[in-house]
Amino acid sequence: MESQRLDRWLWCARLVKTRTLSAKLIEGGKIRVNGERVRKTAHHVGKGDIITASLGRVVVVRVLVSVERRVSASLARSLFEDLTPPSPPSPPQGEKSVGRGPRPTKRDRRRLDAFISQGD
Repeated sequence: MESQRLDRWLWCARLVKTRTLSAKLIEGGKIRVNGERVRKTAHHVGKGDIITASLGRVVVVRVLVSVERRVSASLARSLFEDLTPPSPPSPPQGEKSVGRGPRPTKRDRRRLDAFISQGD
């Protein structure tokens, strides 16, 4: 099989859960093939095509194989080459100690009340 419908390939490669969802993404303009936005589910993709999809995050894959049927998850990974750029590193999060957040704890509040009442 040299080429396949885009909606079916997305489903067979397990990039989307259902063909209906893949059709909605395509018609919604969330899928690009070789840099061009595709709005027809019947658009054919073949070996070497690069698909960019916005699936909550940006996913970029190169089509390696077209298949007739949906395959297992382990085999689905062999249908494409993942070209997705790595996500930027998140800033280091400091360790949050208990009771050191923006609001005082009950214990801190009692100490503050005791301190204020001593000043009277």
